[in-house]
Amino acid sequence: MSEPLRQIAFYGKGGIGKSTTSQNTLAALAEMGQKILIVGCDPKADSTRLILHAKAQDTVLSLAAEAGSVEDLELEDVMKVGYRDIRCVESGGPEPGVGCAGRGVITSINFLEENGAYDGVDYVSYDVLGDVVCGGFAMPIRENKAQEIYIVMSGEMMAMYAANNISKGILKYANSGGVRLGGLVCNERQTDKELELAEALAKKLGTKLIHFVPRDNIVQHAELRRMTVLEYAPDSKQAEEYRQLAQKIHANAGNGTIPTPITMEELEDLLMEFGIMQKEDESIIGKAAAAA
Repeated sequence: MSEPLRQIAFYGKGGIGKSTTSQNTLAALAEMGQKILIVGCDPKADSTRLILHAKAQDTVLSLAAEAGSVEDLELEDVMKVGYRDIRCVESGGPEPGVGCAGRGVITSINFLEENGAYDGVDYVSYDVLGDVVCGGFAMPIRENKAQEIYIVMSGEMMAMYAANNISKGILKYANSGGVRLGGLVCNERQTDKELELAEALAKKLGTKLIHFVPRDNIVQHAELRRMTVLEYAPDSKQAEEYRQLAQKIHANAGNGTIPTPITMEELEDLLMEFGIMQKEDESIIGKAAAAA
């Protein structure tokens, strides 16, 4: 009996390394024999470049505009096959400042489902811009497409703030659909007490830190060649980190939770607890007391 389709999504603050982390993890899952479909849900259309060794894949929206409408497209027009037979699609978005980029996500997912793109795959992975959880970008959550959300974050305050915000979006749709928070993935930025902070935030959100991905310049070397670390340096320590992350996600089926987001004050308290904000705050408090 075949395993049920796993629909996962990687969310995270822009610039956190979400697309790099997801592509390396999915390459590791493919190495394990899993059949993968990536649906890029970021207007930058960079969710598949390391798998396809390309600058940017032609997007569903741009191809639909050229063809006249999405109904005039065939699946092979929008889906490319890359490293280890990973299927790749980019939803794309409108020109900056014009229209809602989330529209491309909705259009793409509907088109892919109707045209059999999900047939014969073990994982569908959505790579979603996570600074905002507006209607379009929340589509994989809201429409009960993505069942497991993995949030890529770091020990930086704004990355933690985004992770908490995304958790609020998951909570909103958790009861009406089946979406769950699979866990946090910390992409190391080498900030103070980063591992401890990531574990503490995971506990506050009612989830777990799935993996702590150490910082390594080999990731940048691979990216410059438009390759995953798994392909560029398969025997490297970093490639092994992504394999471990992939194995943990693969073993995490059915273990997602409904998150318990915290307030901004609680997030600041967490940073204070680990001494991250202490010195600056003590200085500010001291000046305020002197002025009173």
